[in-house]
Amino acid sequence: MFCIAALAGALHAQAASVAPPPPQAMIDAMSRANAAVVGLQVTVAEGARSAESLGNRRQGSGVVIGSDGLILTIGYLLLEAESIQIVTQDNKVLPAQAVGYDQATGFGLVKPLLPLRGIAPVPLGDLSDTRPGTVLMAATGGEDGDVNMTQLVSLRPFSGYWEYFIESALFTSPPIENHSGAPLFNQRGELIGVGSLLVLDAMGDKRRFPGNMFVPVTLLKPILAELQQTGSTKLSRRPWLGLTSTEQGGRVQVLQVNKEGPAESAGLQPGDLVLAVDGAKVDSLESFYKKLWSHPEPDADVQLTVLQGADIKTIKLKGADRMSTMRKPAGI
Repeated sequence: MFCIAALAGALHAQAASVAPPPPQAMIDAMSRANAAVVGLQVTVAEGARSAESLGNRRQGSGVVIGSDGLILTIGYLLLEAESIQIVTQDNKVLPAQAVGYDQATGFGLVKPLLPLRGIAPVPLGDLSDTRPGTVLMAATGGEDGDVNMTQLVSLRPFSGYWEYFIESALFTSPPIENHSGAPLFNQRGELIGVGSLLVLDAMGDKRRFPGNMFVPVTLLKPILAELQQTGSTKLSRRPWLGLTSTEQGGRVQVLQVNKEGPAESAGLQPGDLVLAVDGAKVDSLESFYKKLWSHPEPDADVQLTVLQGADIKTIKLKGADRMSTMRKPAGI
C-alpha cells in the first residue's frame, strides 16, 4: 500500500537544500513507480551449488522496465533457477524465465512467459541530483509487498567478500528487510537502484549504522542490450578463484574456499593472507580483485603470494568462469 503520510513526513525531514518536485506530482510519480513492482518466487535445480549459501527456494522483488514485461532484479535470486514465478500486486502468479545474469554488476533479467497486462514500465534514472540526505522510495513485491521511505546516506565503491566489486554503490537507511531485488526510486518515480544487501556500516565510517546496499542502474544502461541478447556480458568473463575473503588492516584474508573451486584445488586454506597477485602487492579487496581481473580470460594462469601459517608461499592456479561451474537457468 502506498503511504502518503510516510512520504510527507520524510519530505518534511529532507534538507532544504534539496529541491524536490511539487508534492502531488511526486506522489503521483512514486505511485506509478510502485505499480511496476512485482514479487519473484524462485526454485533452484536439484543439487545446485548455490543452494548452500542462497537456499533452494528464494523470494525477492523485481520491477518492470520494458514494454514487453522485462523485469530487472538482483541476479543472485536467479542462480541455477529451475522455475521462476512472478507475483503481481493483485496476487496473480505467472510463469517466467531468466533472460540474463551479469556477474560483474549483479543484475538479473526476467521475462514473463504470459503477458503482464496493465503494468507500465518505469524509466531508468541517474544519480545527477542524488546525494546524501535525499529522500528515496524502496518498494517490495509479492504477498508481503510494501513501500518504505528511506534516505541515501552514502555513495561509494563497494567490495564484496564473494569476489565482487563495483565502483559506486548506493547505501540507504533505515534498512528494509526484504531487500533482494527491491527497486529504489527517486522522487520523480525513476528507478535508480536494485536492492542487494543488508549492511551494518551504511555510512562507511566503521561505526555501526544499519542500512541497505543498492546497485545503481547507471551500471545497467551500458550493458542492457548485450545482457538481453547474450544472457551475460563481456565484463562477466573474468577469472574466478572460489574464495570468500575479507580485508583487515591492509591485508586480504581468506575466510573460506569453495568446494572443488580453483583455490581449493591449488591448496589455499581459510586463514591464508593474500600478499600479492602476479607479484603485485595487494592490500584491499578492491586491489586484489582489480589485479585478478586484469587478466583477459577467465581461465588465465594466476600466481598468488600468500602467508600460510608462518610460511610465505607462491601458489599457482588457473582461474575459472564462475558461471561455467553452475547450471544455467532455463532461458539463458
